[in-house]
Amino acid sequence: MGQGIDVNGTTIWVESRGSGPDVLLIAGLSDPAEAWQAQLDELSDRYRLIAYDNRGSGRTPLPEVPLTVPLMADDAAELLRALRVNNAHVAGFSGGALVAQELALRHPEMVRSLLLVGTWARPDAFFTTLCRFWHWLATEAPSDRAMLEAFLLWVYTPRAHADGTVQRIIDETLAFPYPQTAEAFQRQLESFMTHQTLERLPGITVPTLVLAGELDIAAPPRLGRAVADAIPTAYFEVLADEAHQPFQESPAAFNARADAFWREVGL
Repeated sequence: MGQGIDVNGTTIWVESRGSGPDVLLIAGLSDPAEAWQAQLDELSDRYRLIAYDNRGSGRTPLPEVPLTVPLMADDAAELLRALRVNNAHVAGFSGGALVAQELALRHPEMVRSLLLVGTWARPDAFFTTLCRFWHWLATEAPSDRAMLEAFLLWVYTPRAHADGTVQRIIDETLAFPYPQTAEAFQRQLESFMTHQTLERLPGITVPTLVLAGELDIAAPPRLGRAVADAIPTAYFEVLADEAHQPFQESPAAFNARADAFWREVGL
């Protein structure tokens, strides 16, 4: 069961499941807490998993103030404090991985380890142009379904498009009772596409694992490798035959790797 928790001037929707070492799951652009369903279902027998809706996603409102990655990182810290979590293993995906980086930089005492998936630290020209395309796609696509069909070309592997996985995800997204507005999508995107951490990453000292999908065209391995190279305690791995969102496409393999990492760094 989820709940709304008042933190940092807003009400954040949180799903908490299981018991054991605390793990904070930070979703990416547009995704609500349900993006982590396979992890909530399969890892809650050994961890206390905390997933939540970022501002402008799902049940957490879009702020009237500027939406920034530092603001979202402070949200994450205040959420942990509200849940009486002293520190947690933090897993972030895509834009959520930027929030995870910023959380480790702004509130290092609250982070036990970092698992960064489909991440970057400085947008390059290709990535910036891609984000501009997504920005106008949100309002110019002829329908919500057409927008998702185009957007998700950059997120999932060709096999997921071929075997019906992507169409299932689109159907579930369109049926979700808390749809994201185009404005919220664009404001989240703007915060992620302009944020930079590269020069500050050497300040992260916790064990870090950076995972990049071999087939990821949204945040290709070169961007993840730059993150890992800048963090003194980081390891970098490329996931063969995976794209941007492997924790949804191949949850069993992803969960096994995440579990092994958390065990390696000490529960």
